Amino acid sequence: MDAWWHEVWVTLQAEFADITDAQQMTRVTVRLLMAALLGGILGFEREHKGKAAGVRTHMLVALGAALFVLVPQMSGSQADAMSRVIQGVVAGIGFLGAGTILKNTDGDEGHVKGLTTAAGLWMTAAIGVAAGLGREATAVLSTVLALAIFSVMPVIVRALEKGDKP
Repeated sequence: MDAWWHEVWVTLQAEFADITDAQQMTRVTVRLLMAALLGGILGFEREHKGKAAGVRTHMLVALGAALFVLVPQMSGSQADAMSRVIQGVVAGIGFLGAGTILKNTDGDEGHVKGLTTAAGLWMTAAIGVAAGLGREATAVLSTVLALAIFSVMPVIVRALEKGDKP
C-alpha cells in the first residue's frame, strides 16, 4: 500500500510541474496579476458609470486572455500557433461583446446600447493578451489610453455638443 501512495505522490508532483523554478513562477504571477489589475482598472471605471460589464467581468476577460496566450507560450508554441490562439481569443471576445449590445425597440429605432461596453471588453482582452505575452509596458500604456477614452472623451463630446447649440 505504501508503494501505491508513493506512486500517487510522484504522479501529483509531475502534474503540478509546469512551473519549474522561481523565475518562471515570478513571470507567470506578474503577467497574470498585471492582466487582472489592468482589466480591473477599466472595469472599475465602467462599473462606476453604471455599465453592465464591471470590475469582475473586465478582470476575468483580461486574466483569461492572458492565460490563453501564456500557456502555449510556456509550452514552446511557435509564432503561427500563437497567432491562431490570439485569433481565437479575439473571435471569442467578439461573441461575449455581442451579448452586451442591445437595440432599443421602444420608439427610438436607431438607438443601440452596449457598443462601448463591447469595445471595452475587446480592448480589455487585447490588454490581457499583451500582459500574457510579457508586454507589460504596452499593456499599461493601452490601459491608460483606454481609460482616457472612457473618461475624457465623453467630457469633450459634451463640450463640443454645447458649442454647436445656438
